[in-house]
Amino acid sequence: MEMKKQAIPGSVNAVTVVDVHHWTNRLFSFRVTRPDSFRFRSGEFVMIGLMKDDGKPLLRAYSIASPSWDHELDFFSIKVEDGPLTSRLQKIQVGDEILLGKKPTGTLVLDALLPGKTLYLLSTGTGIAPFASVIRDPETYDRFDHVVLTHTCRDVAELAYGEKIVKDTLEDPLVGEMVQGRLTHYTSTTREAHTHTGRITTLIENGKLFEDLGRKPFNKDEDRVMICGSMGMLQDTKDLCEAAGLTEGANSMPGEFVIEKAFVG
Repeated sequence: MEMKKQAIPGSVNAVTVVDVHHWTNRLFSFRVTRPDSFRFRSGEFVMIGLMKDDGKPLLRAYSIASPSWDHELDFFSIKVEDGPLTSRLQKIQVGDEILLGKKPTGTLVLDALLPGKTLYLLSTGTGIAPFASVIRDPETYDRFDHVVLTHTCRDVAELAYGEKIVKDTLEDPLVGEMVQGRLTHYTSTTREAHTHTGRITTLIENGKLFEDLGRKPFNKDEDRVMICGSMGMLQDTKDLCEAAGLTEGANSMPGEFVIEKAFVG
């Protein structure tokens, strides 16, 4: 799928696809070149997309799944057959060009959280993408004693991306040693039998998450939480955090938990 040679707007870069992996018929990931001038904080998102036939860019917000030190950029996406962007993006191949925005941003960054001991990264579906970045950032382990990454999907096969990322993180020559014994990966499914079943909100509410982990419920003095998933999951998990006494943070005013509201369409 070769992108037509059209004038590229000044707000974006043209980057080259270097890898594509289709995990299921609903999920795929891809890796692109990183412009020398592109800087971001682990956990941020950026606009990516393709040029339309009318010569205008079609862009959507995507979390960057690679850590800030990586020389290339990873993304994890759903496939939407009738989606304006994803219906085309899922067909990209190595060597194709896509558009990359120049100004990454977002709230799922360490700077938006107050100091703490345990960092919970709560994700559903492709919401794990920013946390694939955060768990591979050395600064995460400088700031927290322990990191708990949860990933909830409908089916077991949809957990494969996260399992591969965690495995690679533990074996990574840069961060693997500092991650050993400090990163916990907790997965659950909502439609298919698995070691843990149920929505993450349910597992928090009934205490099973903490029971399985051997940890106490959220404590505002020690626990910090990042949340990324569907709109409903975000609101429900936000309510649970606030019920536990945690306050929402932002880049300008750090707190005990943060959520991301950028979505792919």
